[in-house]
Amino acid sequence: MNEACFPLVREGGCHCAAVRFRATLTRPVASQCNCSMCCKKAPIHAIVPDAHFQLLSGSEVLSTYTFNTRIAQHLFCSRCGIHSFGRPRSQPDKISVNLRCLDDDVLGLFEITHFDGKNWEATMAHWAKT
Repeated sequence: MNEACFPLVREGGCHCAAVRFRATLTRPVASQCNCSMCCKKAPIHAIVPDAHFQLLSGSEVLSTYTFNTRIAQHLFCSRCGIHSFGRPRSQPDKISVNLRCLDDDVLGLFEITHFDGKNWEATMAHWAKT
C-alpha cells in the first residue's frame, strides 16, 4: 500500500465498454464482502462520495437489481452483465466502485479488508460503536 499515490484518479467500466466512469479514490482502503450477492459477483469495494464519481457514458444501459431492504442498488450493464459500481446498503449516500473494473490494475495499492455482510446487522452495530 502506497499512500503517496493518493488521491488516485482512474477510469473504468464494464466489459463491453458501454458503461464508463471516472473515480477519485482518496484512501488506500477497500473491502471484500461475504454477503450473498458479493460472494457470487466478487467485487472489491472502494467507497467514494458522489462528488468523487462521474459516470462518463452508459446510463442508458445500466440496470438496477435490489432485494431484501431495497436500499442497496446493484447496478450492472444490461449488455455484458458486469457490475462496475453501485450504491451500498451500508453507505447509500456514496458510490461503491468495483476496483476490478478499473482500467489499470491498482489492487496492490490498497489494503483490502473483510466486510462481514453475511451478518450485516451485527457488523453495522459494531461499526456504530467504533
